[in-house]
Amino acid sequence: MSTMEFNSMWREKLLNRFISYVKIYSTSDAESETTPSTKRQLDIANYITEELKKIGLEDVSIDEHGYIMGYVPSNLENDNLPTIGFISHYDTSPDFSGEDVKPQIWENYQGEDLVLNKETNFTLSPSRFESLKKYVGQTLITTDGNTLLGADDKAGCAEIVTAAEYLIAHPEIKHGRIAVGFTPDEEIGRGAHKFDVAKFGAEFAYTMDGGEVGELEYENFNAAGAVVKIHGLSVHPGYAYGKMINAALLASEFAQMLPVNETPSTTKGFEGFYHLMDINADIAEAKLQYIIRDHDEEKFEARKKFMEEKVADFNKKHGEGTAEIEIKEQYRNMKQQFEGKMHIVDLAAKAMKEAGIEPKIKAIRGGTDGAQLSYMGLPCPNIFAGGINFHGPYEYVALESMMKATEVIVNIVKKDIL
Repeated sequence: MSTMEFNSMWREKLLNRFISYVKIYSTSDAESETTPSTKRQLDIANYITEELKKIGLEDVSIDEHGYIMGYVPSNLENDNLPTIGFISHYDTSPDFSGEDVKPQIWENYQGEDLVLNKETNFTLSPSRFESLKKYVGQTLITTDGNTLLGADDKAGCAEIVTAAEYLIAHPEIKHGRIAVGFTPDEEIGRGAHKFDVAKFGAEFAYTMDGGEVGELEYENFNAAGAVVKIHGLSVHPGYAYGKMINAALLASEFAQMLPVNETPSTTKGFEGFYHLMDINADIAEAKLQYIIRDHDEEKFEARKKFMEEKVADFNKKHGEGTAEIEIKEQYRNMKQQFEGKMHIVDLAAKAMKEAGIEPKIKAIRGGTDGAQLSYMGLPCPNIFAGGINFHGPYEYVALESMMKATEVIVNIVKKDIL
């Protein structure tokens, strides 16, 4: 039987909290070397920090890098339970605009097309996104067609804070100490880089950063970012014969050297890819930004080597030093970190079943802070947060999905489930 009763008050708390979060501009920036990568992320970081203090968490802190930690104290007389953590990130993806988000609420959705923007006729339709058919009768939160929504991962943030508030308000639910954490820069692969695992003090944790209800993941991509720089030579076009080296044209040529059938749109399941994220080019200089992904460690290493070989081949053709590459590892597949620790995954599955949810254990075609944290000594599977169609204007989340995620958090920490 479910422990958490979502009356109208708690439903509104969760909805209003999520709406307040997504309205705060907090996009990260892969070009920045600071942490957080953008100062604007501190706006939501400080907002969440103050919220945690108001609802009664203890030892709430935010460091100079924007990492937030707080604790729901144990309410047991003799607490011999492990400290369990819950983590989410508050930055949004730079893949699409996250500025001036105007969320829209659609109650009792009936499966129709949703015209998100009457001026542009921008429409969210089940004919294009079949997943919408699963949410008939529910309350959807969408964009207005001009920005992403930010359910990745402000839905997770709202769920964790609401679950913490609920537990403090319901001392009859017996539990051990609970750690909560919120990070910047997850969307650019740096969310856990400066996370203080020792200070956090959890034996294990869960990121609330998955998609649809039931998702439970402890396997993910190995990931790296690659930047290819191409050096050209700018000369007046009228006198360029035999002299000009057009870096923009060379960038186009290099992009065609990678396999066209190994991109995000041509791969699925456990298949890896090369993803060209951005090209910035003129005659004198060009920069191509890629991400490299593969679940298999050997194939991942081969992909990195393959890109380096392509740069070497390019230089053989166009002259040494024409192109250079820098590859930075972002995170690793956390699967091997759960050998002998599958009870952590089993606990989440049990908590889902208690909430009436059938767990969907699968591999992530992506990554979470949990991937890095698992290698830092904090085993950290990923649980659904409810959002769909991340990183773009078609993003949406059902309030009912967020309610279920909040309920799963409450179920995980209960004394009688551990």
